[in-house]
Amino acid sequence: MSNYQVDKKGYYGEFGGAYVPEILYATVKNLQEQYLPIIESQEFKDEYHALLRDYVGRPSPLYFARRMSEQYGCQLYLKREDLNHTGAHKINNTVGQILLAKKMGKTRIIAETGAGQHGVATATVCALMGMKCEVFMGATDVERQHTNVERMKMLGAEVHPVRTGNMTLSDACSEAIRDWCCHPADTFYIVGSTMGPHPYPDLVARMQSVISEEIKWQLQEKIGRDYPDYLIACIGGGSNAAGTIYHYMDDERVKIVLAEAGGHGWDTDYTAATIHRGTTGILHGAKMLVMQNEDGQIQEAFTISAGLDYPGVGPMHCNMAKQGRTQVLSINDDEAIYGGYELTRMEGIIPAIESAHAIAALKKLTFKPSDVVVLTVSGRGDKDVETYLKNKQMAKEYGNF
Repeated sequence: MSNYQVDKKGYYGEFGGAYVPEILYATVKNLQEQYLPIIESQEFKDEYHALLRDYVGRPSPLYFARRMSEQYGCQLYLKREDLNHTGAHKINNTVGQILLAKKMGKTRIIAETGAGQHGVATATVCALMGMKCEVFMGATDVERQHTNVERMKMLGAEVHPVRTGNMTLSDACSEAIRDWCCHPADTFYIVGSTMGPHPYPDLVARMQSVISEEIKWQLQEKIGRDYPDYLIACIGGGSNAAGTIYHYMDDERVKIVLAEAGGHGWDTDYTAATIHRGTTGILHGAKMLVMQNEDGQIQEAFTISAGLDYPGVGPMHCNMAKQGRTQVLSINDDEAIYGGYELTRMEGIIPAIESAHAIAALKKLTFKPSDVVVLTVSGRGDKDVETYLKNKQMAKEYGNF
């Protein structure tokens, strides 16, 4: 049995569980009982993998980044989740969850979103399946991710701007849970990351595990072995990170490096570096590391990246970090913007600002020329072009490109 997988009670070590309002107890219990029999059935697998292949466009390429490899003295491969339909890894999860929702007889879908990629992916599969879709998004994010908001509306989703708190991802999650409490019978909540009450952290990780499943056979094809020396991914709630590492969690030959959003610095009040700064608490239905004050009040997360702007982190990642299985680096805003420009200029790939945090981690690591490094580019940067342009000077001050 893996040390890092969820146990029967929904815990990863001390983290996880299902802390839900009484009105949602039966709904969540029903999901816990049904999700594994459904997703492990042959009928589900056939439908899911057919959609991943024909609709999402998988497998996503594993690309050898020649110039960046020379720059960092390693063999760097990029897992191109940015090339999926809708432009990010999020679609892997929404395809799986909407199939699950349909098989459970649900007729209405809700979701939360930060950068808008999960919202777009949810709206996309709802259009595909002809289901009603409502997305909760912080008003701050509605402003800074305007294009994604319009995409969601074009796909037929209703977008609810959330004006509580600092009006970002955490507040959108809270609002989605409130809505779910009001409509438990007909509504399925498609959670976007490895957070929320059990079984969501496990469900999302399983839906995203297609990433590491492909990495294994793609590496075997390219280099004659199915594991890298390093895996690198950005982490907010933790879905692309979970998918990247899923099939390597117990393989001690593989070093796992995760890049969280440092904002202005993890030791300042303007940060989203939860693993560096957080203490154990309960947020959105699970026990996890949370940025909070002495009274347990949630502190606002701060980062240039809307998708990493979360004051908690999924319980699977909390447990792995606590056990020392993962190395977690805090990447500041200027480092991330620089990383995004560097990949753009050196490989012709504009990454999402979330993914740029993973690129920036390369500067903080020392490799041998023989090291095989796989880094997940979790999303494409179209949605962030304005932010890149606005902050170009910040990147120039950090380094030359």
